[in-house]
Amino acid sequence: MSLKDQFGKDVLLIGWGHSRFGKLTDDTLESLIVQVATEAIGNARIEAGQIDEIYLGQFNSGMMPLAFPSSLALQVSDQLANVPSTRVENACASGSAAFQQGTKSLLAGTAKTVLVIGAEKMTQAGADVVGAALLGADYDMAGKASTTGFTGLFAEVAKHYGKRYGAGSLGDVLGTIAAKNHRNGVDNPYAQLRKDLGEEFCRTVSDKNPMVADPLRRTDCSPVSDGAAAVVLSVAPTGGVTAPVRLAGFGQANDFFPAERRDPTEFAATRASWQRALAMAGVGLEDLDFAEVHDCFTIAELLMYEAMGLTERGQGARALEEGWVFKDGKLPVNVSGGLKAKGHPVGATGVSQHVIAAMQLTGTAGAMQLANPRRAAVQNMGGVGIANYVSVLEAV
Repeated sequence: MSLKDQFGKDVLLIGWGHSRFGKLTDDTLESLIVQVATEAIGNARIEAGQIDEIYLGQFNSGMMPLAFPSSLALQVSDQLANVPSTRVENACASGSAAFQQGTKSLLAGTAKTVLVIGAEKMTQAGADVVGAALLGADYDMAGKASTTGFTGLFAEVAKHYGKRYGAGSLGDVLGTIAAKNHRNGVDNPYAQLRKDLGEEFCRTVSDKNPMVADPLRRTDCSPVSDGAAAVVLSVAPTGGVTAPVRLAGFGQANDFFPAERRDPTEFAATRASWQRALAMAGVGLEDLDFAEVHDCFTIAELLMYEAMGLTERGQGARALEEGWVFKDGKLPVNVSGGLKAKGHPVGATGVSQHVIAAMQLTGTAGAMQLANPRRAAVQNMGGVGIANYVSVLEAV
């Protein structure tokens, strides 16, 4: 069973574009959207006029004054005049939310070709503005003052995890995840942080790696970023620059918003989204060649090993100890550097993950390239395990 078996049609990624991530002072939200959309359409080898619908993933939440960006993609070409375009928002999962909305338009038959864009401008806003905007994605902290912001929320997750499963080596485990992703990010030309910091630096509190919210250090936190990515989805190949990539399955699950209604270390809805995507694709973890997951903080990646079923709960460190999630392991995780090194322009992240996975599956990932991967998973999350999306992608 796969998506095609269930719905009777293919959903193909036929072209994509990706900007550099980082502090992009010379770019605007509009210029980033136009850049990646133009690249995606060109790589699909279609005319802009063949686009039936556009979905734009963007969080914003007050980080920039323009709160109505859905028509910015029309700046790509006059051929896009009157094309339906919708902004999609689901916190840090806005990009994957847009991707799934585009997918559902194709499956519903209301469109044959859809342009999906994820974009965010964050660095022009002050730290207090960014912090308040991100806290708007938390039921208990929205609108409240905080010195640690979202880092503090995931620090609480880490504390609960340590109390439940033993905190003795948790800091070292998280440091190993950070070091892995920084090392991977060196090979990603789009990444914001392209420096191999080493495990000792990532595991140690220092002037250059201060504690942000105990037990999370600076190296445990993804950076504030600008950036964009885009992908063209279609029900049929178009003779693009590369072979298309097939969407084999997808899943979404939302958890209860109030923290008191969730187990802070279970990420139950995240687990459900994995199960739904894998079930639709008719595959198991053993059938995946790599995964791009939402490591907004290193504790999130550790919990992802458990939510996807790579290890039992409380045993996520085993995936590192056994070498499974490293670039040469049985299931490499975040070969791109993840959010930790690549950067996290929140609305762009989910689309970026799909683009990076598509590049791997078509052998066009450059220095990041794995040896002949055929199937991958992408996982994107909004809030503390609240809005969860997983896609399974296959080489054609």
